[in-house]
Amino acid sequence: MDLLDAMRTTPATRAFTDDDIPDEVVYEILDAARFAPNGGNRQAWKVVIVRDPAVKEEIARLYDLGAREYSAHAQAGLVPFSAGEAHWRTEPAVDLEAARQTPTTMSSRHIATAPVLVVILLDLDRCSAVDSGLDRLSISAGASVYPFAHNILLAARSRGFGGHFTSVLARQEHALRTLLNIPENVALATMLPLGKPEKELSKLKRAPVEEFTTVGTYDGPAFTK
Repeated sequence: MDLLDAMRTTPATRAFTDDDIPDEVVYEILDAARFAPNGGNRQAWKVVIVRDPAVKEEIARLYDLGAREYSAHAQAGLVPFSAGEAHWRTEPAVDLEAARQTPTTMSSRHIATAPVLVVILLDLDRCSAVDSGLDRLSISAGASVYPFAHNILLAARSRGFGGHFTSVLARQEHALRTLLNIPENVALATMLPLGKPEKELSKLKRAPVEEFTTVGTYDGPAFTK
């Protein structure tokens, strides 16, 4: 598949067929993805491949708890876990305990039934967060792992498979740490359920360049061709 075609047609896939992904294909996907740029070329990522049905069921349960918290924010008209507030907020914006008792329309079944879960971790002792101390949420460490994670989706797309980034699973990182024996200095970056998409998409909806790009300054004129 042409690179630009892959970039334009790699969606967040959450519905899979019953087709498996052979281990050799998963290996090939990771083998291609590992060339992603990362801070200092330290390659501080760690990948855990999960196929055990019982473990996938438990991860799906943990995902569902995070999804319930996320949905409670949205139902209250809030940006769920707003990054702009993360640095200073000490109390949750909604009742998280109540949220975890409330079912959500965000299904977690595809997590349990996907052929393989790719859990992507980041060794915090081996990567840099150069935006530390700026009195806001530190995000730069993600640059050392998310290009790798997206490469996995692109490589999977080129082979007819798909998946999506998960973020709500981070709400249960402590439980996931116990489940997968993750050391304390290693954080969950994302988890990718991978499988054969039930439906192939050929066109994605995204804002045009003029809507998110300006010239010279943040409030400068729109960048156009």
